[in-house]
Amino acid sequence: MPQEPEQPHPARRHLLIGAAATLTLAAAGYAGQDDLKRWWWRTTRRERPRTDGALDHAGAEWVAASSANWRWADRPADYTVDRIVVHVVEGSYGDALRVFRDPLHEAAAHYVVRKDGHIAQTVRELDVAFHSGNRKFNERSVGIEHEGYVDRPGDFTDAMYAASARLAADICARYAIPVDRTHLVAHSEVPGADHTDPGPHWDWDRYLKLVRAAAG
Repeated sequence: MPQEPEQPHPARRHLLIGAAATLTLAAAGYAGQDDLKRWWWRTTRRERPRTDGALDHAGAEWVAASSANWRWADRPADYTVDRIVVHVVEGSYGDALRVFRDPLHEAAAHYVVRKDGHIAQTVRELDVAFHSGNRKFNERSVGIEHEGYVDRPGDFTDAMYAASARLAADICARYAIPVDRTHLVAHSEVPGADHTDPGPHWDWDRYLKLVRAAAG
């Protein structure tokens, strides 16, 4: 019988792969490095243990989004996480959870914040949620939805700001994300976005101050 070509010892194989990856990374620009990281992660099968539905933010409620509305990943091992995208539902907290559970909706954020400050997590931060309308931004960001409408400033309550700021501070600490307007962005600021949220009534100065205070 024909024999398969001899395979290198696993340690040798990893050494060869690592050398090739190092050379390729050195030649690649910033934009290609996450793709190479993901290739390295898949090739070596270095995967962290995971529990589907485990909470990333203490005190949140787990309400799973449909698996059609997010993509399995192992962030930040395969994709760098360096952005938070702020959204407004244009509806209620219940509306957001309902459409995130709908496989035909084709979108979900990682979190939804209610007016009273209650938070639901619908997608693990490990995974890529389809929330911004931009594939690369989805891969690098965590999406936070907020109950309400962009043209109703009264929807953005003290409790909502405070809870969202604590959540954002937690995410920033986890991935070493700077608390500034370069790294905490509006959905409307995502390249190619056709949305206007969180709109002109979202108080960014107040929000960033609260995030910094929560970060301690």
